[in-house]
Amino acid sequence: MVSESFPEDSPSCATEHPVDLEHVRQAQRGLLSVEKAQRMAEFFALLGDANRLRIVSALAQQELCVCDLAAVVRMSESAVSHQLRSLRSLRLVSYRKQGRNVFYYLKDSHVLNLYREVAEHLG
Repeated sequence: MVSESFPEDSPSCATEHPVDLEHVRQAQRGLLSVEKAQRMAEFFALLGDANRLRIVSALAQQELCVCDLAAVVRMSESAVSHQLRSLRSLRLVSYRKQGRNVFYYLKDSHVLNLYREVAEHLG
């Protein structure tokens, strides 16, 4: 059996003590359901791809057709279309057709705000 030793400044409890049931209840009230946590994990995993983030970055600037978007991010139109399908599946982007062109844009202000908040946080 391996005995773990924690430094004195460790954030974990150094000695056993009774659980504070009121704190536990309060934390449980705001806890994500398993289903919502799974959906959020899928959402963040989707944004865990650098190419998709670059596409979101371009669409945060303006609506773009697939051919222009491909030129902006320096990817093939086929690769961009593939990434856009993934982004559409979680309702991050939407599109409109104009003649033979398909223009993509961020679905709503929530997506744009999330992108801007993370960019600002990392900046």
